[in-house]
Amino acid sequence: MNRCPITYEDCGELIYSEKGLKLLSPALKRLAVLEFTAEGLRTEAMQRATKMSIQGVQPKLSAILNIKDGLFEIVDKNGRYILKPQHPLFPELPQNEDLTMRIATTIRIDTPLHGLIWSKDNSLTYFIKRFDRKGQKDKIAVEDFGQLAGMSSDTKYNFSMERLVSLIDEYCTFPAIEKAKLFTRVLFNFLIGNEDMHLKNYSVIILNNKVELAPAYDFLNSSIVLRGEVEEIALPIKGRKRNLNRNLLINYFGKDRCGLTDKIIDKTLFSINSALPSWFRLIDISFLSEEMKDKYRALLYRRINVLGLNNPRLLF
Repeated sequence: MNRCPITYEDCGELIYSEKGLKLLSPALKRLAVLEFTAEGLRTEAMQRATKMSIQGVQPKLSAILNIKDGLFEIVDKNGRYILKPQHPLFPELPQNEDLTMRIATTIRIDTPLHGLIWSKDNSLTYFIKRFDRKGQKDKIAVEDFGQLAGMSSDTKYNFSMERLVSLIDEYCTFPAIEKAKLFTRVLFNFLIGNEDMHLKNYSVIILNNKVELAPAYDFLNSSIVLRGEVEEIALPIKGRKRNLNRNLLINYFGKDRCGLTDKIIDKTLFSINSALPSWFRLIDISFLSEEMKDKYRALLYRRINVLGLNNPRLLF
């Protein structure tokens, strides 16, 4: 029995479920495996790097979905999807990112369409639909917080979460709503071990004449990939990047710096507590190796205890 890498549901002898194909397009009847190996995709990414607008240390490719032929085509411009193949040094990044983004949706963090697709060497490649595009060529206004702060890729870690909150106050149409979203994302990324949420991994988007936080992207458990919890957050809170605790994250950052009410904070914590059992179920059925699943669970249990949340082991 196969499991669909787009939906995680059983799909019999097929490699993708009907539901998974419909998520990509209601008209999509089949989806061919990528015609490249993981190494071939990395080579393509390196060769095309100067032609495409997407950046970052992880190999990335721009692609469109050819519905008629049922396949993803790699392109230099006007792509509607970003593809991330396996990394030669850091194991299982596509599986990790897809799982983490999937977990984020359980607490209503806005995420673009994403999933995993097969390559011809049976490796998995992560795809995510671009949220800064609409129609055939139109762009939606999006700016990352590095741009808002006047920081470059070289200085994207030289900031703080307190100053990021100030940028929300300055640029967002309804800052209180966006700061509540930010608080949820900060707690989530702490829990799942994402220590690389630098300035350029936060963005604002302009929709319907309103400036708000863009959908989440680049969420993954970096701690289990980097083989150690050297830091717990990319941008410091109260000058600290490690040994974060409930008081610092909830009382200081949530209440004092974001200005959230007890009602909003309690609602956020209730949402996370309620979703925790589903996080572990998703880990169980994910495409991570058993070794990586164990590492993911272990880190999550530790962080749950740090925040004093309900222990999911007692809920099953």
